[in-house]
This record gives sequence, structure tokens and C-alpha cells, in this order.
Amino acid sequence: MSASDQTFQVEMLASHHDRADFTCGVEALDRYIRQQASQDVRSGVSAVFILTPGQGVVSGYYTLSATAVHLAAIPQADARKLPRYDLVPATLLGRLAISEDIRGQKLGGVLLLDALKRARSAAREVASWAVIVDAKDDAARAFYERFEFRQVLNEPSRLFLPMKKIEFIPGRK
Repeated sequence: MSASDQTFQVEMLASHHDRADFTCGVEALDRYIRQQASQDVRSGVSAVFILTPGQGVVSGYYTLSATAVHLAAIPQADARKLPRYDLVPATLLGRLAISEDIRGQKLGGVLLLDALKRARSAAREVASWAVIVDAKDDAARAFYERFEFRQVLNEPSRLFLPMKKIEFIPGRK
């Protein structure tokens, strides 16, 4: 992954990552990576992945965790292909943020594709029907919709992408 003259990689959050100066412009996302992310990793409630050019710099991040979605919230065209369980297992892409200093370099999409690839890989061993996201605003919703996420019924900000669709993302098997 490159942006301008930097090469980026995605790795799990570790103690050497310097999160103190991370700023994406959304206070809740900034506060999370600075103050809460390590605790969530230690307690096993979230896996945190960092976009970094190296040397401990955090240029972006995303989180993954297990969740479930009510079958009744899934559009009928998708729900009819599923067993009639009340809850369907899914993977929650809880947060995704890019630092303001690299915004506009399409690295948000790179992070999303990395998250989808990891979610799909994990779903081969621990069942997950879809990746779920909660878009914080219309811009975030439009971002996810560009990657074919669709709305969960009666929840305009909650979107999903079935794992079957993720299998067909080029270069992301």
C-alpha cells in the first residue's frame, strides 16, 4: 500500500504504536484509539488493526468484533436464503478512521478492503454471514455504499455486506 512516497502496512495494535497524536477529525474516533483501544484488545471485545508507515506511527485504524443481526432486519431477498434462526452471526466493523494528514489518498478504502479480507478469512473458521457497519453520517454511509453495503431494514445508518459478496472482491480472497 502506498500513498505518495510512503508505504503503509496494516498490523494489529501493539504497545509500540504511538496513538497520542492521532487525529481524524471525529472526536469519538480520536478518543477511542487514544484511550480505549488497548483496553478493548486486552479484554477481548475488539480486535484493532493499525494502518502505519512504520516507526509506530498510526495513520488509520479499524476494529472488528463478533455480533449478530436479527433475521427480521435482513431484507427478504437475503433472509429467505438463511435458516430461520432469530439471530444470524455477523462481524462488526465497529470503527474505521484515517488520519487527517493522509485524507484524500484512498487509504480508507484500503483499510476497508483489509477489514473485509480479514472478516472473510475468519468466517471460514467461525461462521459469520455478513459484515455489519454503523455509518456515523451520510458521508460515511455513501462511502460504504460504494463498496456495495446495503441497509439493514428500519435502521438507516446500519449497513451490511454478505460474506458471499466479499468472496468476489478482486484480490481479496
